[in-house]
Amino acid sequence: MSKSVVGFVGLDEVSLELAASLVHSGYAVQAFETASHVMDGFSKLGGKKCANLMDTGKGVNALVILISHVDQINDLFYGDDGVLKGLPKDIVIIIHSTIFPAHIQKLGKSLAGNSLSYAYYLFFILHRDLETFAFICFSGLPICWFSADFPLDDYQMENVVDMYVLKAVSEVLKGKVMIISSGISESTTRARTFLSAMGEKLFVFEGDVGAGRCAFFLAVDADLHLLKSKMVIELLEGIHFVASLEAMSLGAQAGIHPWIIYDIISNAAGNSWKLPEIQVARMAGAAETSDEVLGYLTDLEGRSITKGTITALLPFSSVTIDLFPPDMSKITDRSTTKGYTRAAKPGVFKNYVPHLLRGNQSTNHLLNAFIQNLGIVLEMAKSLIFPLPLLAVAHQQILAGSSHGVKDDADAIFLKVWEKLCGVNIIDAANAKAYNPEEQASQLSTKSKTVKRVGFIGLGAMGFGMATHLLKSNFSVLGFDVYKPTLSRFESEGGFPGSSPAEVSKDVDVLVIMVTNEYQAESVLYGDNGAVAALPSGASIILSSTVSPAFVSQLERRLHNEQKNLKLVDAPVSGGVKRASEGTLTIMASGADEALEHAGSVLSALSEKLYIINGGCGAGSGVKMINQLLAGVHIASAAEAMAFGARLGLDTRLLFDVITNSAGTSWMFENRGPHMVENDYTPLSALDIFVKDLGIVSRECSSRRVPLHVSNVAHQLFLSGSAAGWGRIDDAAVVKVYETLTGVKVEGKPHASSKETVLRSLPSEWAMDPTEDIIKLTQKSLKTLVVLDDDPTGTQTVHDIDVLTEWSIKALSEQFSKRLKCFFILTNSRAMSSEKASALIREICSNLSAAAKTVVNTDYTVVLRGDSTLRGHFPEARTYAAVSVIGEMDAWIICPFFLQGGRYTIGDIHYVADSERLIPAGETEFAKDASFGYKSSNLREWVEEKTGGRISASSVASISIQLLRNGGPEAVCERLCSLKKGTTCIVNAASERDMAVFAAGMIQAELKGKSFLCRTAASFVSTRIGIIPKAPLVPSDLVKSRERAGGLIVVGSYVPKTTKQVEELLLQRGHSLKRIEVSVDKIAMTSIEEREEEINQTAEIADVYLRSGKDTLIMTSRLLVVGKTASESLEINSKVSSALVEIVRMITTRPRYILAKGGITSSDLATKALEAKRAKVVGQALAGVPLWQLGPESKHPGVPYIVFPGNVGDSKAVAEVVKRWTHPGRLSTKELLLNAEKGGYAVGAFNVYNLEGVEAVVSAAEEQRSPAILQIHPSALKQGGVPLVACCISAAEQATVPITVHFDHGSSKQELLEILELGFDSIMVDGSHLPFRENIAYTKYISVLAHTKNLMVEAELGRLSGTEDDLTVEDYEARLTDVNQANEFIDATGIDALAVCIGNVHGKYPASGPKLRLDLLKDLYGLSSKRGVHVVLHGASGLPKDIVEECIKLGVRKFNVNTEVRKAYMDSLVSSQKDLVHVMTSAKEAMKAVIAEKMHLFGSAGKAS
Repeated sequence: MSKSVVGFVGLDEVSLELAASLVHSGYAVQAFETASHVMDGFSKLGGKKCANLMDTGKGVNALVILISHVDQINDLFYGDDGVLKGLPKDIVIIIHSTIFPAHIQKLGKSLAGNSLSYAYYLFFILHRDLETFAFICFSGLPICWFSADFPLDDYQMENVVDMYVLKAVSEVLKGKVMIISSGISESTTRARTFLSAMGEKLFVFEGDVGAGRCAFFLAVDADLHLLKSKMVIELLEGIHFVASLEAMSLGAQAGIHPWIIYDIISNAAGNSWKLPEIQVARMAGAAETSDEVLGYLTDLEGRSITKGTITALLPFSSVTIDLFPPDMSKITDRSTTKGYTRAAKPGVFKNYVPHLLRGNQSTNHLLNAFIQNLGIVLEMAKSLIFPLPLLAVAHQQILAGSSHGVKDDADAIFLKVWEKLCGVNIIDAANAKAYNPEEQASQLSTKSKTVKRVGFIGLGAMGFGMATHLLKSNFSVLGFDVYKPTLSRFESEGGFPGSSPAEVSKDVDVLVIMVTNEYQAESVLYGDNGAVAALPSGASIILSSTVSPAFVSQLERRLHNEQKNLKLVDAPVSGGVKRASEGTLTIMASGADEALEHAGSVLSALSEKLYIINGGCGAGSGVKMINQLLAGVHIASAAEAMAFGARLGLDTRLLFDVITNSAGTSWMFENRGPHMVENDYTPLSALDIFVKDLGIVSRECSSRRVPLHVSNVAHQLFLSGSAAGWGRIDDAAVVKVYETLTGVKVEGKPHASSKETVLRSLPSEWAMDPTEDIIKLTQKSLKTLVVLDDDPTGTQTVHDIDVLTEWSIKALSEQFSKRLKCFFILTNSRAMSSEKASALIREICSNLSAAAKTVVNTDYTVVLRGDSTLRGHFPEARTYAAVSVIGEMDAWIICPFFLQGGRYTIGDIHYVADSERLIPAGETEFAKDASFGYKSSNLREWVEEKTGGRISASSVASISIQLLRNGGPEAVCERLCSLKKGTTCIVNAASERDMAVFAAGMIQAELKGKSFLCRTAASFVSTRIGIIPKAPLVPSDLVKSRERAGGLIVVGSYVPKTTKQVEELLLQRGHSLKRIEVSVDKIAMTSIEEREEEINQTAEIADVYLRSGKDTLIMTSRLLVVGKTASESLEINSKVSSALVEIVRMITTRPRYILAKGGITSSDLATKALEAKRAKVVGQALAGVPLWQLGPESKHPGVPYIVFPGNVGDSKAVAEVVKRWTHPGRLSTKELLLNAEKGGYAVGAFNVYNLEGVEAVVSAAEEQRSPAILQIHPSALKQGGVPLVACCISAAEQATVPITVHFDHGSSKQELLEILELGFDSIMVDGSHLPFRENIAYTKYISVLAHTKNLMVEAELGRLSGTEDDLTVEDYEARLTDVNQANEFIDATGIDALAVCIGNVHGKYPASGPKLRLDLLKDLYGLSSKRGVHVVLHGASGLPKDIVEECIKLGVRKFNVNTEVRKAYMDSLVSSQKDLVHVMTSAKEAMKAVIAEKMHLFGSAGKAS
């Protein structure tokens, strides 16, 4: 098949880069461009040259049109040879333009043929002021609309989008192509695959336009979106700029060198660091010097730009600068008059501050730009009635600086103006002699004293990590915390817990204080059992809490007065919980030289970056205070920005992504922004901490007489949040202040796309199904596919495949010797730490290598099966470990496509289907996993994220859907063979056919000698070995007998999907399930005794429920308990999993089936609780839900084991499976007789009167594996009542063979009406005593009512003589069944079974024996069977064997038995028994013997299913 084709009308350097990306993704490209040197480069890419514009559009799927000047529009679109001539209307048109949006709008009017505002167009043309127009639009001011229709049928197009092409500035994507596009949903969906293939990062704004507006209106609509984003970014830049000035002012006043502050903050949480590269202008000509360059530069509206006033109007540019490289000629394209240049636009703290400190006068232009741009933003907020307190005060400070600068000295540099306003001297401080804090720290390490014992007070989130890292660094650590469970955890890590601050301070060399605030520090040092009194002379105290410099200075004086030579090190820390546990904190330490040297080894062990700050105790806290000033302001400004963006109507998820790639970002914005967008305020750092930290800033600025307006407003915002009750949740909750005041919601909706629309936009699938080829190629390659599965759910697409839970060389050799095409090894590595997982994979791969050598001609391919939602270890713990043993691969293949789970990879973005929507994986609940969370949905970026940047996104190769569907297996093979050795390659797929095409191509590449290591989801495995799917299995496919025990359902998974599924399970099946909830707090967070008690109690209760036949749900409490770090969360998960293992191991009852919910849970239960060493994957219980049968060595051999992944199925999925596998419902009496008809046997209906009779029937039936009917006569019901009926129904439900309950001889209408409500399975309507017509009417009336309740109806025609339960029919009253009447009777009444009278009697037959009319029976069966009516024979007691057998041959399917069983019961009472229990037992056994004999006689023994 031919490739998808993209045409380019006009080329420049950027277009060439886009074209190269398309070719790389498997597209064909063609272009028309007059510049020969550009076309030469295009040809080298493999592009096709077109002779004219019209040729460019021939055969394309998408057309990229470059418009670099307004004059080009007519020629391009409306000339005699314009590009739109003859172009199909459904082609995707992508406008790549840098001209003013008004011209785009005019073009759109022509293309769509719709009415647009003439006044709107004039506004642009006359004023050329996009910002003011945006303001008018956003403010809701009226615009006069004027109709100006154009007949443009020849040019009307259906799918038009625009795009801006930028170079991203984020740390991950810096310098890579970023595309921002907009259009209506249908158009952007169709264009997405092309846009994604052209750039590394795609942002799509969907325009909200009415049906009467043209598609091209979106060009302006996009600009409005981008302008809104631009305003939010300017808001952030303005606030960050003023906050930076405030931070430098406070630092200078505190005596801290400004360059020291700059160096430290640039690497800390207070930083805002971005340095974007943006396209700022179009060159109007060539130049030799920078002055000439500036003379020729024009802005994007065609206006001249003079030196020092370059205004970048593209998105993310807001400042006017003149910070050019020394030689501007190096960045000009001198070969064409339409070249492009890029200039660096400073970020905020990291990039503005150096210029300020150096006295760069260009900041005057920065000042003017801020005043203008921030003023526009504030006017917009005013029109929207939206408060921006931080921006307002920042704007006022910049205004104050501007007014002073102009009034006093037009040439004054900005920082001098600021100094004058604030009364500080930053420039002189910056020019003072500097020192290197890191170099001083390095010198300290050589002088540090040996420390043996360390006391540690405060084992909170940060403190616990710090203390445990000291343990790992071979320090002896004594720890104290007020929270006792934390002390227990600390002890389990190898620490020595203490009961008070004093106890952990005795005989220590160094004491570390890591408490929340100054009050707590005072308390642990000088309160009851305080540390100071217990410390030995000469000890050092490291105070790492965030406190004010004044507190530290005062504390040093107090310690000096103790006369114990106690030394103090002021050492606040920064870096977060994870870095605390890793010993990679940033520490800002100050103090006397002696104190620093004494505590140096501890400081070095805890830090990656250690700064020694001159100035004595308090200087370190001064730097931390400044960092917290910036960090607090950045969180508050992030809240203000995101709330304002929400008010502007922007998609906050998309806005966050855009800002992170702009100059408005900061460390705190990127860290806390997701909390706001996700509305997740799980306290990673409580809001009240910034109430405290900014409170310190407020006190210090007051005492030092430094006005800090922005910082104090930020403090007030945090105070407001605390006052509202949000102090203990995450500090990102400061955004709630804005939400509460204005009513906006910052929480972003997932970027969902219509699944149908997206899939429909893709090319047609490859025509030929490669499955047969795969099977042949697999046989030819003779390689065994060995799947290392990180949990058991990877078997969700295969059947008839072995799973091993052990990997000894012997076991693997046995498996290889079977010459199987595939087998799984269950590693459960996802439940392990990275280090343990690596060791495990190395061990398995080593054993595989050794085992393969023991079997002749054995070769194998390893696949690492992982989660389709991208959770789990990658790549360090698995891929690197495997490669270290089996050798370097030609490529790593990443393929998470999984159709049954709704996982699609399209345009390198991995999606999770939610009903009919596709949601990027990074925006789903799975991406928030406590242990394996991630942010990126684009798999290239995900690889970079997961490898910590070691593999860059740009180096990751891709197999596109276009290549799969247009090129087929051969193209895949060619692409794989062309990859550089060791390349990581992701696979796009949206169907099973796509997967098959890739698998076939990969096998071809392997046959050519290439080797690959795959990290895939489940779909790849089944496709790779050519498995043909089969329908989900049902219990009858596996379970051949009715087990009495209940099924066991164990739920350990905590993903929200599982919780919803459990809720639905309880809603649907709660009435029949027994539920036991296991407290996670007791099994994971408390004492060993409480844990064991909870486990034992759960197992005992579950055993009782299962034995009684009840399906039993064991579930962990649904409140998610997470650790402070990923490793801590894994530890909690491990404790929960091990508890479930112990519970299941202790259950002695063999369950009818086992359902384990969650990957880790199902793995641990199979291997540890059930001790399975191997199992057979027999199929699926539901699409994507594996069904195993446990091996013979397991605790419960052959028991069906349902492995239910945590991330599969909708909310009803678990309930659906449990419903299928729940205790099989009782067969109806009609079903029993249908089975008898098919099997040629009869079912006995045995009259019962008491518990002994019921037990005798059920016990005999179970022993003989026979169906049976418990039958209650009216006289028995009169004596036993409803309890007798309930006893029969309960016994039938608990039986392991089919048992039903029947009411016999219902001769009273009122009695039968009551019977219908008691739960019988069938009834006999006995109108035999009535005249024929009355019998019909009576039987029909009851039959209609009974059928509404699904009860089988039996009726009698004719009349039996004899006595039954004191009811006697004399011989003269008896009459045989009339065949003709029977025909009419059956048709008129609708009965299901006919009790016939053919000479049979109730009670005893005469001495001469029974005389049955078998010929009549034959005729009656003949007419009954044609109508689906079963024949019943009452009076089976006393019938000889030969007659019974003949009756069965002639169609009798139900025999009523009473007399012989009653007699056996009565006879048993004659024998003397010592106790009533013995009497009951004797009676039961006597009846059971008769019943068993009858079952053999009727042929039903062994027929139970």
